[in-house]
Amino acid sequence: MRKFAVVIAAAGLGLAACGQSSGGGSGDTIELTIAQNAIAGGKNAAAAKFVADWVIPKFEAAQKAKGKDVKVKFVPSGVDDEQYKTKLSLDLKSGKGADVIDIDGIWAGEFAQAGYIKPLADVVGPEAESWDGWAQIPESVQGLATYEGKKYALPVGTDGRVLYFNKTLFQKAGLPADWQPKSWQEILDAGTKLKSSGVPVPIQINAGTAMGEATSMQGVLPLLAGAGGQVEQDGKWTGAAQPLKDALGLYQKIYGGGLGDPKLQQEAKGRDKSFQQFAEGKVGILMEGDYFWRGVVNPATGVAPMKDRDQNVGYALIPAIEPGKGIRGQDFVSMSGGALRTVNPNSKHPKEAFELLAFTLSPEALKEETKDGNVRITPRTDVNKEILAGQPLLTFISEKVLPLTAYRPPVAVYPQASVALQEATAAVVGGTTPDQAAADYQKKLEGIVGGAGNIAS
Repeated sequence: MRKFAVVIAAAGLGLAACGQSSGGGSGDTIELTIAQNAIAGGKNAAAAKFVADWVIPKFEAAQKAKGKDVKVKFVPSGVDDEQYKTKLSLDLKSGKGADVIDIDGIWAGEFAQAGYIKPLADVVGPEAESWDGWAQIPESVQGLATYEGKKYALPVGTDGRVLYFNKTLFQKAGLPADWQPKSWQEILDAGTKLKSSGVPVPIQINAGTAMGEATSMQGVLPLLAGAGGQVEQDGKWTGAAQPLKDALGLYQKIYGGGLGDPKLQQEAKGRDKSFQQFAEGKVGILMEGDYFWRGVVNPATGVAPMKDRDQNVGYALIPAIEPGKGIRGQDFVSMSGGALRTVNPNSKHPKEAFELLAFTLSPEALKEETKDGNVRITPRTDVNKEILAGQPLLTFISEKVLPLTAYRPPVAVYPQASVALQEATAAVVGGTTPDQAAADYQKKLEGIVGGAGNIAS
């Protein structure tokens, strides 16, 4: 899964507060700042080049055509994303920071609760709600930018999880090339046939703590959604309820039933090894995000390239435990991540800042940003239909997966809950019963979220 950069104004790098803007009156120059965790020749170099060489001159020219003298300053940087989160928090808390900022979608609720970001309508005015781009962003993707019913940002991009499978191995096992399981049992049945045909690892679904958040996003959270549950909903956290027991039960059937490799889930490089094994034809079914297609088995640039990827790698929606039993009564489910872009509440020119923000997510800008091999799923369906032509997997995710996807809760304690979920899957892979692992998870969860009163079980 692609990790999006955090865009901030770094106080230690000489970026003045957005209050530095000197204009605003008639005929005055309006100064805006936009900073990214990107730098020419270093981290996210392509993003730095795009903002400096295309966004800024194009936006300034568009503003000039409207009779406004707007100058935009880009301040590059390139450090660890967690350092950016800390700096961003300090900037926003002290009334500083760039006029336009990016945050990871998982931070939205935490920042909103702290008052670091505010609803766009409160900061910018009604034009934030009436932005014409909203009509091109699926409601499910808008959810990434929404907290407690209010839009705090614009989505920058997103992704989705699917089941990948090796068509050659499927053919040997007597399974169809257009495989689309409609239940978990059909996944297990396919795994059994793959095992009988000699496939070393019939099914790989991430588990354990060594794979970190990949276990949550490419494992237990999609399964939890498929069983009709979410890790948190309406302020209540899911404890040892049936959806979690069902999800852990599938892990037990896969890793206790010889359909997966338990040791692989414990290795420090287990996820990378699973990628390599899939590319070598040793894994039959793998649950992963679109990063796997773009960055792992990509024939030209992948870390585990497959020359025959387009012919030999199939993909399917992740089914609910049974048809209609997924979240929102869905037959199929997924999980997505992504970044957000918003206007700093401290900006002295919020309306112009929003125009800059909206410009970066205009069809023109997104098409420019994603050309020359930089294709990705954007938040806009109109853009995706054009730039994803000839990209069947990304088109599949854009059109079939995103309308039914779900997101992690954007609250501060989620990472701790995620680790506890990873520990629960590790316990089951190690032989603990699903019921016991679920009970142990709930006990940990009570200490994380403030007691049993915040848990629905």
